[in-house]
Amino acid sequence: MAVTQLNYPVDGSKITIKDNQLIVPDNPILGYIKGDGIGPDIMHACLRIWDAAIKKAYDGQRKIHWMELFMGEAAAEKYNGNIFPDETRNALQELIVSIKGPLTTPVGGGFRSLNVTLRQELDLYACVRPVRYYEGVPSPLCHPELIDVVIFRENTEDVYAGIEYQSGSPEMRKVEKFLKEEMGATFFDDAGLGIKPISPFGSKRLVRKAIQYAIKNKRESVTLVHKGNIMKYTEGAFRNWGYEVAREEFGDYTITEEELYSQYGGKQPEGKIVIKDRIADIIFQLMLLRPNEFDVIATMNLNGDYLSDAIAAEVGGMGIAPGANIGDHVAVFEATHGTAPKYANLDKVNPGSLLFSGVDMLEYMGWIRAADLITLAYPKVIAKKIVTYDFARQMTGAKEVSTSGFADELISEIEKGIDLSALRKERKAAIEQERNDL
Repeated sequence: MAVTQLNYPVDGSKITIKDNQLIVPDNPILGYIKGDGIGPDIMHACLRIWDAAIKKAYDGQRKIHWMELFMGEAAAEKYNGNIFPDETRNALQELIVSIKGPLTTPVGGGFRSLNVTLRQELDLYACVRPVRYYEGVPSPLCHPELIDVVIFRENTEDVYAGIEYQSGSPEMRKVEKFLKEEMGATFFDDAGLGIKPISPFGSKRLVRKAIQYAIKNKRESVTLVHKGNIMKYTEGAFRNWGYEVAREEFGDYTITEEELYSQYGGKQPEGKIVIKDRIADIIFQLMLLRPNEFDVIATMNLNGDYLSDAIAAEVGGMGIAPGANIGDHVAVFEATHGTAPKYANLDKVNPGSLLFSGVDMLEYMGWIRAADLITLAYPKVIAKKIVTYDFARQMTGAKEVSTSGFADELISEIEKGIDLSALRKERKAAIEQERNDL
């Protein structure tokens, strides 16, 4: 299909794949989708921040060439009502790394979630949600600093596969008849029916990616979260397949929690990652009571949906929760909150979720110095209580600023210069001390 609305930057180069690794040039072309509602406001602010951090980190030797892509309401205007045009889909695959703002999802009717469609059509099977605390951010917990987890949520299966049949529909009647008459199932008449597929293929590749991340980033453990005590052949199977991947593919790097105590007396050996599992409902309690016992979490779609939002609330809310949808290589980073249409075009909301999704994007590209500049400058701005309205109403003596005003403050802090080496050493020492204490 010929490109009709997209303009590829002439001075940029595309990211490529070689030997199963990303090859990122100094002038990469990255796609961005503003999104609906507040999307344009936060995207404009974040583009400025990311560009400023890259310029500062690499003395102008690296630069992203941004290419606007269209989904949602903006796409409908340009493509005669098509909210996910083919050329956007093709560009996301071709550019490999992109980022997007929030997209409208109707409740109970209308078109299907664009986020779900994007994940399934591009096979972005891992929803990766890092959740950590930034000093000074208002939190409901006494010790939110203990939370530092990365959630790997399976994106393509479970109830989000979209296999469901409306109560009373002909399709529902067929499934109802089959289940009751041929399979001996019992349930109330006229029930809406949904199918929950959990496969070895889908489960293993998700757990594999979580373990690979843990190895690469020197994390301590991977916890498989499931409801296998009730759903034994779906969620219980996910747990079993997860242990299988760890044992058969990563045996040199992993031990089970049982082995940790039976063979190592509870002392984790150097270079080994502990593979463990927890029941889904219990993990919510444990993330409040003993959050520092968890590091990387791998789970199915619906569990991950609940869990990632709940843990984000513990460190300050969805307004600063980053996320990404990642396949074998193609990655679309995203704001994890909704479109908040009542605040659209008011230059008011917190850009944190999209901002830190961009930080994760920079890390994914290997541009760690630029990512660290933002991560380390952010708490300095928060410490001065210069915040958007959502944080201002939770702080005494805060100075409330607009979305663009917060971007101005953060860029100013970045441009002052930060001693990355000293701060990295300080953070590394704090992490090591915390792990030793644990």
